[in-house]
Amino acid sequence: MLKRPRTDFWQVGIVPVPVADLDARTLSAARDSITWLPDAGPWRYLADPFGLVRDDALHVFVEAYDYRVKRATIERHEFALDGLHWRGKAPVLARPFHLSFPQVFEHGGETWMVPESYQAGEIALYRAADASLNHWERERALLTGLPGADASLIEHGGSWWMFYTLVGPGARDQRELHIAHAATLTGPWTPLASNPVRANRDGARPAGRPFVSRDGVLTLPVQDSSTGYGGATRLLRFPLLTPQRVEIEVGAERLTGDLASDSHTAGLHTVNGCGDVLTLIDVKRIDRSRGRQWLDMKRRWRRLRGR
Repeated sequence: MLKRPRTDFWQVGIVPVPVADLDARTLSAARDSITWLPDAGPWRYLADPFGLVRDDALHVFVEAYDYRVKRATIERHEFALDGLHWRGKAPVLARPFHLSFPQVFEHGGETWMVPESYQAGEIALYRAADASLNHWERERALLTGLPGADASLIEHGGSWWMFYTLVGPGARDQRELHIAHAATLTGPWTPLASNPVRANRDGARPAGRPFVSRDGVLTLPVQDSSTGYGGATRLLRFPLLTPQRVEIEVGAERLTGDLASDSHTAGLHTVNGCGDVLTLIDVKRIDRSRGRQWLDMKRRWRRLRGR
């Protein structure tokens, strides 16, 4: 008898807690106040949320994954900042390869995005082409010739820093953390000679944008995949970060899906601060129905027929 397939479905939530204050206690206390994005529809999910506050709106950029094509695009969901009422969504970026982890930020009077595009063999910078935030143009590659995933950028201490992982055999992307640095956002970017700076499935792959903690230490959310992909997140602190030397403190606490949700308890793999009072997360449930096998068969049949 065929083994039942495992299908992961993610759900995105807006937590009314600043990222610097988010821990297991505050997340659990806020669970009844979390605003969840609308359901993505059959065989689809939303994940990897990044947010941008502009005027009276919160813009949430997400990976919109479709199991029917096994690929994702980037969507923008808009909420009224007062009350977090959902206003609608729009597709904003699609390519002939998988896209995810759409870090968005403002710098130099422009709005930028660095989505994961490891299948294209690069980490690339995109610029918003207009104020709608629905149209994006590829500005340039920041790093090329490598399958970089989940790049997370921050300007800190007079330099730009990029945290990322590399996709490769043996679930390499779940157990290695790499860092690059640059004098300016557009580079040139230089990977550290000491990469990977951490190699452990309990906390290496970036899980959100870096931030500065209440005590002034650069902090990076990372995935803890020790119990399975995206099973939890934890924090890495960098009391010292220079091109020559990196010091890392590994947070002991794990943030898990059951702290935020009754239905999606199998994982939590993104933590992103947005503004001064909100944090974006995603949580996971696992489906074991046989419908996925039929879906995969139909996709393979379409590919064989050239459709």
